[in-house]
This record gives sequence, structure tokens and C-alpha cells, in this order.
Amino acid sequence: MTTARQDKISRLLQRDLSDIFQKESLRLFKGALVSATIVRVSPDLSVAKVYVSIFSTNKDIDVFALINKNKKSIRYKLAERVKNQLRIVPELVFYIDDSLDYIENIEGLLS
Repeated sequence: MTTARQDKISRLLQRDLSDIFQKESLRLFKGALVSATIVRVSPDLSVAKVYVSIFSTNKDIDVFALINKNKKSIRYKLAERVKNQLRIVPELVFYIDDSLDYIENIEGLLS
């Protein structure tokens, strides 16, 4: 069960991370479209689980490796944006959001 503060912070982080991914995609991810779909913040606000969707590339694993490689710079850019709202920026842990693949698989099985 999440608190109102956790929900507010997760929405803030999701919005800012999606914006960072959009603006830095050419430089960091070789032009792949990356979006933060879900952000879940721990109760002590120290860790944020970020689920990312990677579009328009067949090499999702390579782009995900680039995201993990650039984790520190992404967190730094996030800190610059939320420095007035948060005292401590949570540690970011990235996961691949494969819900779109799951939906396509179910649709394929049903048809």
C-alpha cells in the first residue's frame, strides 16, 4: 500500500524521467525512444523502481544496457530538475516494462 506522498513523488519522477529520456535519447541511447512507464518509490523514499519501455528498436537489451551504464548521469539530470521538491533524490533501479509484448502475445493467441 502506497501513501499519498509516495504517489506524488512517483508521478513527479515519472514525468521528469520521461522528459530526460526524450531529450537525451540521441546522445545517450542512439536514438531509441525510451519512456518511463511506471515509477514505484520505496516507503523511505530512498529507492525508485523505474520501469522503462523501449520502442522502435530490435535491440532492447543493448539500449537497456546503455540506460544502466548512464544511470549516474540520468540521476544527476533528475536531481537538477527536482532539487526544489526533494531533499534527497532516490537511487534509480531500472527494469524493462514488457507489458506491450505481453499484450501482443495474448492478442496473437486469441486470434
